[in-house]
Formats: sequence, structure tokens, C-alpha cells
Amino acid sequence: MARLALLSVSNKTGLIDLARSLVEEFDFDLISSGGTAQALKDAGLPVTKVADYTGSPEILGGRVKTLHPRIHGGILARRDVPQDITDLENNQIRPIDLVVVNLYPFEETIAKPGVTLSQAVEQIDIGGPAMLRASSKNFAHLTVLCDPAQYDEYLEELRQNNGEASLEFRQKSALKGFLHTASYDQAIASYLAEAQQHTLIGTQLQSLRYGENPHQPAAWYQTGTTPTGWTAATKLQGKELSYNNLVDLEAARRIIAEFTDTPAATIIKHTNPCGTALGSSISEAYQKAFNADSTSAFGGIVALNRPIDAATAKELIKTFLECVVAPSCEADAQEILGKKSNVRVLTLPDLSSGPKDTVKAIAGGFLVESSDDVIADTNQWQVVTERQPTASELAELLFAWKVCKHVKSNAIVVSGDRTTLGVGAGQMNRVGSVKIALEQAGEKAKDAILASDGFFPFDDSVRTAAAAGITALVQPGGSLRDQDSIKAANELGLVMVFTGVRHFLH
Repeated sequence: MARLALLSVSNKTGLIDLARSLVEEFDFDLISSGGTAQALKDAGLPVTKVADYTGSPEILGGRVKTLHPRIHGGILARRDVPQDITDLENNQIRPIDLVVVNLYPFEETIAKPGVTLSQAVEQIDIGGPAMLRASSKNFAHLTVLCDPAQYDEYLEELRQNNGEASLEFRQKSALKGFLHTASYDQAIASYLAEAQQHTLIGTQLQSLRYGENPHQPAAWYQTGTTPTGWTAATKLQGKELSYNNLVDLEAARRIIAEFTDTPAATIIKHTNPCGTALGSSISEAYQKAFNADSTSAFGGIVALNRPIDAATAKELIKTFLECVVAPSCEADAQEILGKKSNVRVLTLPDLSSGPKDTVKAIAGGFLVESSDDVIADTNQWQVVTERQPTASELAELLFAWKVCKHVKSNAIVVSGDRTTLGVGAGQMNRVGSVKIALEQAGEKAKDAILASDGFFPFDDSVRTAAAAGITALVQPGGSLRDQDSIKAANELGLVMVFTGVRHFLH
């Protein structure tokens, strides 16, 4: 008797090619439900509808299709248990050798704007997860495939093993099935929980060489069933990404996502920007960012918001860099970068989309906060000094404020000509960060501006900034002693702007 395959998929990528190989090369019979059966029929493939196989019609608008003993008996039967085989025979149930199933697009549905609760609920799959779990449980006797990326590997497995899938392959596929349903349930639970519960489930993409340090094991996981973010990036060249590479790349992505209208470049070291700049071209933006702190840029992580062209590639290979990421890379630029084969070059078309939440582990649990994705709006800012900013000063204040948001607290950024001139990061007091940023800026601090991620509790930093040549400051405001800072700014002829928004980054 021919072997039996059950195909019931929402994502029909690769379905027809798989089914044709199953029928023509390996003599499978096919049963299928709903739209999958129609797709197979339209392709000229022999298929029996689940409703005809079970003798029970699809009911409740398609909510019940595969929930039937002839389906789940065929999936769960143990071929080495005589009573199971007898039960199959007595109930005219054929054992199912292959289950190909993926689930309703719940995550894609809730990601759409304006989706209602009832619309989301209708995309909660019931029969699919039931078949996935049942077939994954019984991997000793059948194979389950839940991802089109598995199809070619499965067919090759059959070709190399006289038409059979090895136990090792079946167990690996079962694990993928359980991870798929776990991720699916997590998305549903998170949607319905309204922040009362939070689960974090991922599928391991790869083991990393180590974590932050060589004695710390580490691995990279993908959340969700569809690759997004760095799991969707393409590595054009270079060694495997490390734990620290990925952490720094994410920090670089967050900064570069702030700038969309103008070519921008940022260089990251230990999650902090050592140089960020805007330019008339991406090459100019990178050169300005590099020159902002060329010493720290050595071994840095570079993010660009425009495709890498030949002119930029020539600049990139002049120094040692760990990673470069951009939306794309032109062919001649890729050839130039190939001269530095160790640098990891990645393309990620969507550099703007990031996680909605930030999760940090603590002893006995974890913390979850929404990502700091507030968009700066100068129309909401308050000029608190007598002197008003010029249009150029306001644009410079906005640039520095966007960068400061992504510097470890206490954070101070000095900038001019849309380029960071000095960055004070992670100091235990704000005065220390101000001194570091101004010292790094040096003579370039004259006529520059200064941004602070938190308020100034005293006027000392304002006076220090003015003495270095700073002409305008942007800060959240909100200190009980704001008037001291405002008074000092007026006395010294400075512009001071309050944003009303704080951007601590710990």
C-alpha cells in the first residue's frame, strides 16, 4: 500500500514541488484540507479531501476540518504496538507517514493596523497545532514538516535512505514542530494577556563562540516564526558574528534608525557611539563620523542608512572594522570590501524596525519595558531662555538630542555641523560626563551645542559648557533647581531648550 501524506498549510511556498515529488518519486497518496487541497488539484495532482477521507464535512466555517479520529488516529498510532494496529484496522484508519502543516498567520494579522480582537481570534489555529503536536509526539513513526525550508532537506533524506527518513531527522523535525507551536502560543498569549503575563520563546539559530567573555557560553535565538531584524540580514562576507558583534550592531541600528531623510553614519564601540554624523552623501557622512574620533573608531561597528557605494567602501577599508551594516551594497563596493575579507559586511534593508519591548534578566525573574521609540518633535520643545535658537542651532540641537538618546547614562553629546565632537558616556555623575565630552571636543567646542539625556541638578555644568564655547544646550528639564540653570544660561547668553522627555539608557 502506498504511504499516506497529510498536507494542510497556510503558507503554500514550495507546496506543489514537494507534493509532486512525493507522488511521482516516492509513491505517496495525498490527503489535504481546504485551500491546500484546491491548490494541489489546480496543479493537476491527485488528492483526497480530508472531508472525503473522514466522511465528515468541514463545519463551523472551516473551524473544524482535521479534528477527527481518522486523522489523529493515523498520526498517533504506534507501529510497534499491536493493539494500535488493530485499532487502525477495526476503524478503517490508514497510518499517516508524513504530516506537512503550518499555521494561520496570527502574528502577521495582529501586526496590521486597525485589526480588531475578533479578527485576531479567527486567526488562532486549532487543528494545525493539534496535528503538529500529535505528529511531533509520534516522531518515532512518522515525519512532521512545519517550515517550507525543510522540504528539500526531507526529499534529500528520502533519496539517501531508500525512501525513508532517519530517526535523527524525524526527531529534529519534531523539535522544530514543538518550537513552532510554542512560539505561536506565545504570540497569542502575549496579545491577549494585556501585559499581565510575558513569555519569551525563541528558536536557536546558532551557538556563538562565546558570550561577552571567553568563559561565558552563548547562543543566538530567533523569536517568532518569520525571520525579522538581524535574523533576516544577509552576511556578504567575514567571519561568523559574535555575541558582542550582535549587541553592538543592535546599538548601531537603533541610532541609525533615528535618521531617515539624510545620509547618516554611526560608529559604535561597546554600544556607545564614538562618532555619528550626517552628510550630503553616505561617503561624507562616514568620513565625518570617523574623523569625530578616529582613535576609538578602530575595531568599531559601522551602520549606514544608505547603500554602500564604491567611494564609501574605499574609506571603510582604510581602517580595521569589526562589522559594517547598510541597507544594501553595490557590486563594485562589495568587490572593494572583499580586499578586507575579515570585516563582516551585512545588508539589512529594514534598519528602522526593532523590538517593541526590552527585556532584562534579574535574579528570580526579568524586567520588561516598552522600547524607547519616542520620536523627537521640536514643536513640543520649550525654549526657556531669553535668547531663541536660530534655525541652524535648532537643527543641531535635534541632531545631538537624537544621538544622546542612545548613549549610556549619564550621557552628554557635544556636536557641530551635524557631527558628534565629544561624547561623555556612563559616568557616575553628569559633571564627569560633561568634562569628558568637552575635553574630547577640545577647540571644536567653540560655537557648538551640548545635549544631556537628563536634567542638570545644578548650574555648574552650564557654566562649564559656556566656558568651553558652547552656545546652546538641550536637556529634558524637570529639576527642582531648573531656574538655577536657566538663570546661568541667560547670564551667559546661551540658548537652553527643554524637551520634556528623558532618555536614560542603563
